[in-house]
Amino acid sequence: MNDVIIDARDVCYRYESGLSDAVSHLSLKVYRGEFVAILGRNGCGKSTLAKLMNALLLPTSGKITVDGITPANEDECYQVRRSCGMVFQNPDNQIVTTIVEEDCAFGLENLGVEPTLIRQRVDEALAAVGMAQHAHSSPAMLSGGQKQRVAVAGVLAMRPKIIVFDESTAMLDPIGRRDVFQLARKLNREEGITIVWITHFMEEAVQADRVVVMDRGRIALEDTPRQVFSQMDKVLALGLDVPEMMKLSARLVAAGVKLPQGIMTVDEMAVELCRLK
Repeated sequence: MNDVIIDARDVCYRYESGLSDAVSHLSLKVYRGEFVAILGRNGCGKSTLAKLMNALLLPTSGKITVDGITPANEDECYQVRRSCGMVFQNPDNQIVTTIVEEDCAFGLENLGVEPTLIRQRVDEALAAVGMAQHAHSSPAMLSGGQKQRVAVAGVLAMRPKIIVFDESTAMLDPIGRRDVFQLARKLNREEGITIVWITHFMEEAVQADRVVVMDRGRIALEDTPRQVFSQMDKVLALGLDVPEMMKLSARLVAAGVKLPQGIMTVDEMAVELCRLK
């Protein structure tokens, strides 16, 4: 995995009303086929970075290259958005029609894709997200998790190489959150789609290939989940939590139980506790 698909170099972005940069001298590489989780407290610049990746915003300075394109005009921004789809926090803000399959087809129709191909792509996208049986339903009748799946299908039908999920599970219940996250993992593993997953949930981040922690528009920590969360004091100082099993492990070690470093999941904890017998 050494093919860079997103390359941000010394990127800064400041909103017109801002007194400081929302993203400040940030450099980051995302590799083709990777699953990257981006964490950080509110206001740290995560969503701004997501919009820069999708060319919804252009850097104030520095440059960001997505799938070989460094957008500088509207046509290049358009090309970037064809390679890099985005799923937002609130699916109601992304669903624009009153029928599921029509919503999934909306982007393709705007591109002028031939109707027969639209039909094929819509069917494939809805099947991929497990919503084929709801093709003729109204999105208003769906649960939050189902709506988010429809939003993903609309992006997926465009055949992007990258999908950025900007806190896409934040408004969902635990079941909906699990389903959408598992869908993203499936698209990454089975379809080879590069995933940038912005989240506040540590149990999601621990399953990523790499974790990036932002603070005040910059990257504060970047490594594998195990290496990042092993720096518990730093993570907590950045206003984040750590996986529950890491906290439990620390308590058990403090009580004299001999456990290895870096336990992150319930399964890992169960294995290590069984080894103590």
